[in-house]
Amino acid sequence: MSVDRPPATMTEIAAALGVSSATVSNALSGKGRVSTELSAKIRQTADELGYVPSHVARALRTGRTGVIGLVLPDISNPLFPQIAQAIEQAAASAGFGVLIADSRGEIAQQTAAIGRLIERGVDGMIVVPRRGSRIADIGTPVAIIDSPSTPGNTVSSDHWDGGVQMGRHLASLGHRKVLLIAHSRESNVQNDRIGGLKTGLGKDVCCETLWVGDLEAADGAGCPLGLSARVLDGFTGFAAVYDLLALRALTELQRDGIDVPLQASVSGFDDLVWSSVVMPPITTLRQDLATIAECAVEALGHAIADSEASAGDLIAARPDCEGVPMTLMVRQSTGPAAMSVVSGAGNAREDGR
Repeated sequence: MSVDRPPATMTEIAAALGVSSATVSNALSGKGRVSTELSAKIRQTADELGYVPSHVARALRTGRTGVIGLVLPDISNPLFPQIAQAIEQAAASAGFGVLIADSRGEIAQQTAAIGRLIERGVDGMIVVPRRGSRIADIGTPVAIIDSPSTPGNTVSSDHWDGGVQMGRHLASLGHRKVLLIAHSRESNVQNDRIGGLKTGLGKDVCCETLWVGDLEAADGAGCPLGLSARVLDGFTGFAAVYDLLALRALTELQRDGIDVPLQASVSGFDDLVWSSVVMPPITTLRQDLATIAECAVEALGHAIADSEASAGDLIAARPDCEGVPMTLMVRQSTGPAAMSVVSGAGNAREDGR
């Protein structure tokens, strides 16, 4: 019966190559003066002998755990597990483990979550802040993922430009009366998307903003948005600032017998996993989560490695990470404005086509 061999130690690697254990340690950690050729040979021997680095030993030696924290505002929102997966993959590639905490959309819970991660000795953390909140100096490096307009933001999508893209798309389809649907006035992300939508729609388009949070404060959570009345009032476009709101709008319109996109177009943001499979599939903006995660982890890793940096300093990413472009995904939930459809249908009948 075979018995699994325990992982090799640095001493065994050193003995196999006839070098000191200190040289092996320096080569594997990237510290000290070890030639490129010898470092490569040491790493190859370590792989052949099955060497596994001890994270406990490294923590005792360096004061670092090799673990970063990730604080999310609402893990039940389908977007945030996608962000968590992207962060975990980027962190693993950089040699970090990840501990995840959920602030459940509450500032007090966000503060508590950050405290729990600090107690567990994380080297730093990435925070997607609860809308409208700011992260104070917590004594450890922090990378913020929110919006370019957020003070101290490290990396994020270019939410404003995403709004511009969607606004131009709707305007190009002939929509001249568009309802913008957002939830919270406190959210920098939502405000940036609203601002971009207005810019993209242009001055010739009449647009109003429906703040669902205000409506629900008066009428209760999940209350009707009154969209069918808006259609009767001439609105042909309904631009939500995230896909969950777009799905809510789509469902309400269809329930009230309004054809999407023949009578009303609906759009969203974030391209959630189900956005392409609902009927009709939702036109939306896709975030480049892999690039955002890579930039956040890279910036945090540099801050952790810089022993002279103040733990309270704001972490800046590469210049190309300041506003990661979003991609417009045009699907069947948007189409020509209702007046254009009616006119086109009438012409088709006259032509016999």
